Amino acid sequence: MAINMPSSLHLIMHLMEPFYSWRNYYIASEDPSSPFFGREYSEFEFNNTVYNFYLHPQWDSIGSSTLFLKILFTDYDEQFAIIEMIGEWNDAIENDIMIFKRNIVEPMLEEGINKFILIGENVLNFHYSDDCYYEEWFDEVEEGWIALVNFQEHVLREFEHIHVDQYFVMGGELEEIEWRTHQPHHFFKRVSDLVMKRIG
Repeated sequence: MAINMPSSLHLIMHLMEPFYSWRNYYIASEDPSSPFFGREYSEFEFNNTVYNFYLHPQWDSIGSSTLFLKILFTDYDEQFAIIEMIGEWNDAIENDIMIFKRNIVEPMLEEGINKFILIGENVLNFHYSDDCYYEEWFDEVEEGWIALVNFQEHVLREFEHIHVDQYFVMGGELEEIEWRTHQPHHFFKRVSDLVMKRIG
């Protein structure tokens, strides 16, 4: 299954770094409770690819060959995490939601995280299978929520097509947040306010 992306995008994927301006607040590889604690990075060795297109080495592998991410911020007191994603979300072939749920989400749930903000402007496509892992994740956040921010319109349509949108808070103002201009707690409050307005 080929990835559909603008013809020029694959030429710059190796230059697209995860957002780094919050590193003075949080670094996942230095957090003993993070799934990526102790991970070391190279600025020069490009090992991860999405369909033969190299990714910047600061992105973290979750065990999928198509979907990568970076945990940008975690607050265990307020029980939230902000995760930036890149690549193709492919449940049909890779079962990415199972990999993401087992390898990343579940360790974070065990640490008390129950509010997840997923930033998806660099998620290029979504290929669906079924909704069992989405339902499982939704049930396990209990009093929390999962919000999608700045996902591309065609990706959101695919979420709606398989009806997994019922497990997320997405669309509307969540697609218009200039999140890089915020500090992490301000961004969380902005998203949380929108979520509460939607589900309240």
